[in-house]
Amino acid sequence: MLAALAGGAFYYAQQQLNQFLAQPLQIEQQEILQVRRGANINSVINQALDANWIDPSPFSRLVRRLHPELVDIKVGTFAIDETMSLQNMLELVVSGKEYQYSITFVEGSRFDEWRALLKDAQGLELLTTEMSEAEIAKSLGVERDKLEGLFLAETYNYTHGTSDLDILRRAHRSLQQNLDNFWQSKQPKLPLKTPYEALILASIIEKETSVAEERGLVSAVFVNRLNRGMRLQTDPTVIYGMGDKYQGRIGRKGLDTPTPYNTYIINGLPPTPIAMVGTASLHAALNPEESDYIYFVASGKGGHVFSKTLAEHNRAVRAYLKQIRSK
Repeated sequence: MLAALAGGAFYYAQQQLNQFLAQPLQIEQQEILQVRRGANINSVINQALDANWIDPSPFSRLVRRLHPELVDIKVGTFAIDETMSLQNMLELVVSGKEYQYSITFVEGSRFDEWRALLKDAQGLELLTTEMSEAEIAKSLGVERDKLEGLFLAETYNYTHGTSDLDILRRAHRSLQQNLDNFWQSKQPKLPLKTPYEALILASIIEKETSVAEERGLVSAVFVNRLNRGMRLQTDPTVIYGMGDKYQGRIGRKGLDTPTPYNTYIINGLPPTPIAMVGTASLHAALNPEESDYIYFVASGKGGHVFSKTLAEHNRAVRAYLKQIRSK
């Protein structure tokens, strides 16, 4: 009789525990559960109780004994949703599959914009907020004081507690790997002496067009001009050199004001990239299309008109201005 009573009690306790674990989480949308160092199965359950995600049960202490597969919890940040039960949540924590945050850096953006995005990103440990650009470069092992263009623009996933330096380190490594690969397979006889010069050209291409089909032609124009000893005369470099003085309009004064980046005045490439690039612009810089174009101007329809002579270019400019005035 005692054995039967004990067996019945065990069966009852097991059923109650199973019901406790099977209860759906009382949440309406995705929530983030952070399991800190030193936590155990009971403290994780208590977190869920304190957040009112589950109902309590006097049998919760039996989880450790009757479900040892749920005991080996992992430290980290986990995403849970309304479709999960308490057991699902605990299984997720045991699996160690942490929630992945993401941060996207757009092609053509600048380093100061990256710093603002990193500062506002969720889950990041901020180490660079009070650091100068040169100090960040030193921390990354980059032997340049200016970091413009030295990170690949794309989306990066990360887990809670990742530092902003870690993100920058990954972005720099991705840039270097892609730049090296494209440099190894570049077209012959380009007027580019180093991978860094290719990166500078890629950044100008990135700022000149967002139309994928045009990148190769834009690259061809700049390569042709460099080969002929012509100045690049590209507005984005002028704007970059103007810095905070640029308020949406270059004007004649902007074009005539000397800066290290004013390609209407300087010969060749500017001293550094002017923006972060993606892989498409890197490829275009080192693999320009074959053409005789040496001019281009906005079409007013989202793309550009390319020309081989100054006369053709001037007609295209007049057509663009006429279209702008009509609007």
